[in-house]
Amino acid sequence: MSGKFKFVLIFTYCILAQDSFGLSPVILIPGDGGSQLEAKLNKSSVVHYICAKTSTDYFNIWLNLELLVPFVIDCFVDNTRLEYDNVTRTTRNPEGVDIRVPGWGNAEPVEWLDPSHESPGAYFNTIADALVKVGYVRNVSIRGAPYDFRKAPNENVDFFPKLKSLVEESYNRNNKSSVTLVVHSMGGSMALHFLRLQTQAWKDQYIRRMVSLSTPWGGSVKALKVFAIGDDLGSLMLRESVMRAQQITCPSLAWLLPSPLLWKPAEVLVQTDKFNYTIQHLQKLFTDMELPNAWEMRKDTERFSGDFSAPGVDVHCLYGYNISTVEKLVYKPGTWLDGYPTLAMGDGDGTVNLRSLSACQFWRPRRAGAWGARPGARGAPTGVRRARGRTVKALALPGAEHLKILHDPRAIEYITTVMTMDD
Repeated sequence: MSGKFKFVLIFTYCILAQDSFGLSPVILIPGDGGSQLEAKLNKSSVVHYICAKTSTDYFNIWLNLELLVPFVIDCFVDNTRLEYDNVTRTTRNPEGVDIRVPGWGNAEPVEWLDPSHESPGAYFNTIADALVKVGYVRNVSIRGAPYDFRKAPNENVDFFPKLKSLVEESYNRNNKSSVTLVVHSMGGSMALHFLRLQTQAWKDQYIRRMVSLSTPWGGSVKALKVFAIGDDLGSLMLRESVMRAQQITCPSLAWLLPSPLLWKPAEVLVQTDKFNYTIQHLQKLFTDMELPNAWEMRKDTERFSGDFSAPGVDVHCLYGYNISTVEKLVYKPGTWLDGYPTLAMGDGDGTVNLRSLSACQFWRPRRAGAWGARPGARGAPTGVRRARGRTVKALALPGAEHLKILHDPRAIEYITTVMTMDD
């Protein structure tokens, strides 16, 4: 590298750093489906004659709208499904498929799931745009932490030391300003586990706050619904049953099942004329559904959802409510578990139940013998440890849907206000 070119790089970096001087750098941590995925193929057989066996290089597989159309979707499902190994307790890609997560540290792969920046693939872009308007700089004070969202923490072990290094790097790049983690959905659960792995001294130095949007702190009944019948991702072109073949292979789905910390032992989650399944009967349910791997993956991941201790940092917890959200699956007499259930609905953000979304408020310091007013509270989870002097601020937004909250003007205004003012 020539001296002149090196000088230009240093000068450019100094200008960028000045633009965000004094602002807490942001790391965006996405949720389930919130990271780009790239695939490279070298397969000996395919499920459909239109499916490619090989590719010369890596190509975008998620989110690639061209792959989510009838017939071609079969290729996508076969390439992105995981195979569970009951001996190693891990999953692997199908033979001849290599999948990687591009763009570590960069904002773009979590701002846009589709590299072409088509609007259906918009993710953290609205938040990033708003931060740029108040002085932030992409890839300097706005960073991204993508990961393979198909897998749970037990298989994303490399993510956590990489995230720690990214936090420290962002801290040093930005005038030693402590970092804000802006997290969405399952990304909040990943961040919570990450923070529990760090010492309090490290968090005191490097982490300013965590801003959470739509985090399923205690899981969601929708995960159970996906195991049962699948999810069409809100697209009229996709069939639940087709997507289910891929979705039920993901350990992250098992991790997102309802937590016994928030669901009572007697609450019925799946109702049939032969047996009523509660959270205590998940093994029987998955056996009866002929999904033995689902139970194995649940066992592998339940240790990550059994601890509800506070993260040890300031938390801003934003979530939606007043949207119909599945609370129970009800099968008609005679259909057993092979039919299509009626979905009994309750409150939430359309994906996550309100009790799970609002559970972050249990970390608030207890005052006057009460947990504080909040939609959806049902008493403290078992074994909850509060925030020990850390602030926990919540904003419940009526009508803020699980994914659309990322573009909700109320949430955007809250985030930019927090990031530009001392809270």
